[in-house]
Formats: sequence, C-alpha cells, structure tokens
Amino acid sequence: MSVYKKEKPEYLQEAMESVFNQSLVPDEVVLMEDGPLTDELEQTISELKKKYPQIVTFSFTENVQLGRALAKGVELCSHELIARMDTDDIAVYNRFQHQYDYMMAHPAVAVCGGWMQEFNDEGTYSRQKQMPQSNEEIQRYARYRNPVNHMTVMFRKQAVLAAGNYRHMPLLEDYDLWSRMLVRGMEFYNLPEVLVRMRNNNSVYERRGGMAYFRQYAAFRWEQKKMGWLCGREYLMALLLTMGVTLQPNFVRKIIYRRMLRR
Repeated sequence: MSVYKKEKPEYLQEAMESVFNQSLVPDEVVLMEDGPLTDELEQTISELKKKYPQIVTFSFTENVQLGRALAKGVELCSHELIARMDTDDIAVYNRFQHQYDYMMAHPAVAVCGGWMQEFNDEGTYSRQKQMPQSNEEIQRYARYRNPVNHMTVMFRKQAVLAAGNYRHMPLLEDYDLWSRMLVRGMEFYNLPEVLVRMRNNNSVYERRGGMAYFRQYAAFRWEQKKMGWLCGREYLMALLLTMGVTLQPNFVRKIIYRRMLRR
C-alpha cells in the first residue's frame, strides 16, 4: 500500500481495517509513506501500527509518485506472495483467502486479479468491472486495455522483479508492468468474483483525460510496440482507441467508462 498527503485518514482507516478483517489475515503489511504526510495521516498510521504490529512503514523524504513507491515496496516485502491494495478501497472479506488458495494450487500463475465494484461516499454500490479470466483471454484483452484491476492483484515477488519491477509511469504503472510480464510469457488469471470495492468519484475520469495524458499514454503504446507486445497494426489500433477515450470531454469520457468500460 502507498499513501501520500492528499489522502483522507478515514479512508486509510477503512482500507486497513478491511485488510485485517480478512478470513486470511496477512503476515505483513508494507505501507509506503510517499513524502511528508499531514498530521492527521501520521496520527492515523501511528494508531494503526499500535493496533496491528504487522504494519511496516517506509518513509520517502519527498513525493516520488506511485510507481517508484511501489517498486521500493515490492523490494521490502518479506514474502513471495504479495497482494496490492489502495489506501481508499475496501477488500472483500475472503479476498486474500481465495487468491492465496488459487496461487498455491497453480504455481505457474504469476499474477492473479479479480473483479472490482465501485462505490461512493454514501456507501452506494454501482458498476462492476469484470475482467477476462483465462491467460489466453487476458493476452488478447491486454493488447488494447489494462487486463488486471490493479487494486485486486496478488502476484509473485520474484516474477515481478524478473520483469523489472514497477516503473515511474503515472496512471499506467500497472499496465506497464503487466505488459512486460506478459511479453516474457508469464501466466495470468482473474478470479471471476468481486475482490475489492473501489471508491469512485469524478476525479477518476478527469485524471484519465486531456492532451498531456494522451501524450503519456501514446508514449506507453510505443513502449509496448518496442518491447514486442504490439505489432504495427495492433499499435495503430491501440493508439486510435486511446485517442478516442483520452481526448473526449470529461462528461463524454465518464459515459464511455460507465457504459462501455464497466459492466
């Protein structure tokens, strides 16, 4: 998990409680403090560490952003199986148990994700983001879209390190990592069930649009082509699809996400 100064202490509290109220409780939770935090966040983390001694923190002196924070976090994790979690989402009660059981029964699988369901601050649940299930389906899907809900993922540490770990690529840190793992032939799977409730608001759609974000995404598509994940035709198609979403007005992009990219 990674936290920075703009996150709300009450969200972090809820997220962490959902982690420790699991049917399979983690042996260790590595919490990256990405730069200086507010006094309220510091107080919340201090109280959580007293309540849950499994929490290990690492503090950056300045904000390094998510990709760099997660890369260091992976290195610090003591165990081979690592679950990702955002600090404002809620893990479903049996999430870790189901993923752990699957990973133990399928040692060839490097990454195991699942579905997520959106909710708002009023506690109203809405759309689910369902994902392709088998490795073959995931490979096809990943040519054009991120094939794993990042906040739901459990992966093998050595596989992630072998692919080069997370990199600094804002809002695309996970898709970048999955692409590098897939091109190396690593196996993926998505459990066909909701594993995480994702807190949602309009800022989610705003962050995924605009010319600056399109340029960043276009550079990433070129990286996918260079690494051999996309052929020329697939690269052009992926670029057009990216343009069609990122360069829309925010209200149009919101409709696209809700009606086409969620189901």
